[in-house]
Amino acid sequence: MTSIHSTRTLASFGLALVVSTTSVAAMADVMVGGAPMLPSKDIIDNAVNSKDHTTLVAAVKAAGLVETLKGPGPFTVFAPTNAAFDALPAGTVDTLLKPENKGMLTTILTYHVVAGKWDAAALSKMVKDGKGMASIKTVSGGTLVAKAKGSKIMLTDEKGGTATVTIPNVYQSNGVIHVIDKVLLPK
Repeated sequence: MTSIHSTRTLASFGLALVVSTTSVAAMADVMVGGAPMLPSKDIIDNAVNSKDHTTLVAAVKAAGLVETLKGPGPFTVFAPTNAAFDALPAGTVDTLLKPENKGMLTTILTYHVVAGKWDAAALSKMVKDGKGMASIKTVSGGTLVAKAKGSKIMLTDEKGGTATVTIPNVYQSNGVIHVIDKVLLPK
């Protein structure tokens, strides 16, 4: 009797190990900018590997936010791609990266950060509970409005601009990143 129980216990443990290993492997398979985003790394350590986020990483460095985003969090970051920054009026990024504009750059970047770990399911629930929309307070003190459009999450900034979450649920050790296709702007 003991050997049957032991065999079942070992089989159950083995199955649990396979399932948990598969889940971790599936989370590690998220690719952003041609690089795997590993849930064991923090937001900065993953972002620096994405070829699609070099402008964002340069901006985070210029704003002095690296240590903050390497911190324990948790943080939810709506991460604009290089193409999103390129869509801004000519010269905007170069102007923002100047040392004298650090305050403005910091405000824009922290407008893309929310305290807590809000994956797509949590955001969708907020939208559903809000009867089609949810107000999200950002670290900068501004507000984003989230809505659902089909299976996509859309974010509207305080100036009326809208971004789409193109890659949701990029899990990090200190939060989650959602890749977006536009730069969100506060008032």
